Amino acid sequence: MKDIAARALNIAQVRGASYADIRVVTRLTQHIAVKNGIIEALGQDESQGFGVRVIVNGAWGFASSARLEGQELERVVSLAIAIARASALTKTRDVNLGASVETKGSYSTPIKIDPFMVSMSEKINTLMKADAEMRRVKGVKVARGEMMFIRENKIFASTEGALVDQEIVESGCGISALATNLESGEVQIRSYPNSVGRHQQTRGYEFIQEQKLAENASRVAEEAVALLSAAQCPSYDATTVVLDSSQVALQVHESCGHPIELDRVLGAEAAFAGTSFLTPEKLGNFRYGSEVVNITADATIPGGLGTFGFDDEGVPAQKTDIVRNGLFVGYMTSRETAQELKLGASNGTMRADGLNRTPIIRMTNVSLMPGTWDVNDLIAATDDGIWMETNRSWSIDDRRLNFQFGTEMAWEIKGGKKTRMLKNATYTGITPQFWGACDAVGNEASWVVWGTPNCGK
Repeated sequence: MKDIAARALNIAQVRGASYADIRVVTRLTQHIAVKNGIIEALGQDESQGFGVRVIVNGAWGFASSARLEGQELERVVSLAIAIARASALTKTRDVNLGASVETKGSYSTPIKIDPFMVSMSEKINTLMKADAEMRRVKGVKVARGEMMFIRENKIFASTEGALVDQEIVESGCGISALATNLESGEVQIRSYPNSVGRHQQTRGYEFIQEQKLAENASRVAEEAVALLSAAQCPSYDATTVVLDSSQVALQVHESCGHPIELDRVLGAEAAFAGTSFLTPEKLGNFRYGSEVVNITADATIPGGLGTFGFDDEGVPAQKTDIVRNGLFVGYMTSRETAQELKLGASNGTMRADGLNRTPIIRMTNVSLMPGTWDVNDLIAATDDGIWMETNRSWSIDDRRLNFQFGTEMAWEIKGGKKTRMLKNATYTGITPQFWGACDAVGNEASWVVWGTPNCGK
């Protein structure tokens, strides 16, 4: 594979590229899903290929192929160069990558149990046990469970001398129970560990074992049924809201992670993913939240779904402060965008969603850092409010300002205690006002590295 990379870079330079890089990627994916005691999906896919980026006449060109052959390599590099020459005709400025990145190294996800060495029967049996436990609860009409495993081997090389290879392994799982009331037509759902299909981390099969799907299945189903007769969440102009960690994870992803992607800020992603209210003049002087709000983008957290060794420009993984004591202090950057705002070197967040996609700025592990409060003390300190957990729905505008989130379950808090279960709870807000009103954050005991396996970007 390294010989292929070297040959591609040589062809690019001979044909006039001032810069070129290549990713050679092999990706293995396994997906298992069950529904009401039946295997709904069972598949394993493997892909292999390469993608080439070049700069010619100050503009980018990109091309890719799933065929690792000599003539195809030459064709794809030539196509990338032709695209760059065409792009240069309409450029507004030359691409500036800043200082060279000459990184050499390797990285492998630390795992204890290789998920691809665990038998398919064991995985299916684990899901079936959880499925059966959920369906034992009267009122549950649909029980679902799934697992996902990914192994990606990737070589990155550039004409600047960078050469890195990585093996990233991901494991994910989740179950859900849907309960209905035939008389009222009401439907309620409870999910575990979270509601985005599954919880996923860069870990081995040990992560699946730790989730204890079958052990939590009855509780999940019972809560779904209980929600059918729970009280409707009251309407308030304003009240104290306490969010569980899985709901905080999506809140952070949507209202904190996306607006700090510098390509969005500079307009490169406006066509689909939207722009950002965190415009450049706000960097270093905008009050994003209260003093207890601290947010980081950290690609080095063990097990994080945004954890890796090097991004797809060869930049080493690192931790970046985004909000410090409520003040907005950082973006996620690429080599090019960092130069555009004169921020120095890239903080390593460029990643491609597959071999046939060009790298763009993607979230690493964007996290609200732990505070000092025990969760029980948070509740005890709340005289009148609502506890909300597990996302059910969300909506946010394309600048990431105005949002609405709904949760699967809620509890009324009165006098520092959870009292009655509530259903159909939603909350709305404006991002800086919401985080500006944050007066307490849970401690490390309640801090979870949640993995969101799907994203609109």
